[in-house]
Amino acid sequence: MTDALSFPTQFLWGAATSSYQIEGATTADGRSESIWDRFAATPGKVVDGSSGASACDHYHRYKEDVALMQQLGVQAYRFSVAWPRVLPAGRGAVNQAGLDFYSRLVDALLAAGIQPFATLYHWDLPQALQDAGGWPQRATAEAFVEFADATSRVLGDRVKNWITHNEPWCAAFLSHQIGEHAPGWTTGAPRLMPAITCYCHTAGRFRCCAIIARRLK
Repeated sequence: MTDALSFPTQFLWGAATSSYQIEGATTADGRSESIWDRFAATPGKVVDGSSGASACDHYHRYKEDVALMQQLGVQAYRFSVAWPRVLPAGRGAVNQAGLDFYSRLVDALLAAGIQPFATLYHWDLPQALQDAGGWPQRATAEAFVEFADATSRVLGDRVKNWITHNEPWCAAFLSHQIGEHAPGWTTGAPRLMPAITCYCHTAGRFRCCAIIARRLK
């Protein structure tokens, strides 16, 4: 029985979060609006009207959070990078203050002996890209490549484990067919819109993987 419950020596015990759910500070240091900011602010979309505007205030209290993880014996931590914090317009000009936050977070994790795992997309698309059509547009996949490039350029020397998309099924179907997640789309062509969204996710993912792989060499 003991052997059946044992884990390999290389197994990592960790914790995971997403940027919108914990960071708060949704207007701080150049961060722009995300689709979840807009969705949560729309009456009737969230049962009790909650939003991530303040959340756990991880943006300002990340050192305390890392200390708590260290006390718990966490070996790995998967966080997500808020696209609107790094590229406020979705593409183009980089917000250095946003990247600096994640750089400080990674340094704090490593100093605490915790391996950082970075997720590039955990559903918080910049609202500016949504206004231009969102994930069903191939241009959003191209913008995602820019985001991955900007982020991995700064963090790639220390972050060795990357995830491109968190639960892409949710971003495709819950967001673009059922309408329960941001941006809350429902459509008369229920199979078409999620399929196009999945295609654009995949198109961006392959190019991002190539960029990150070069950085990790």
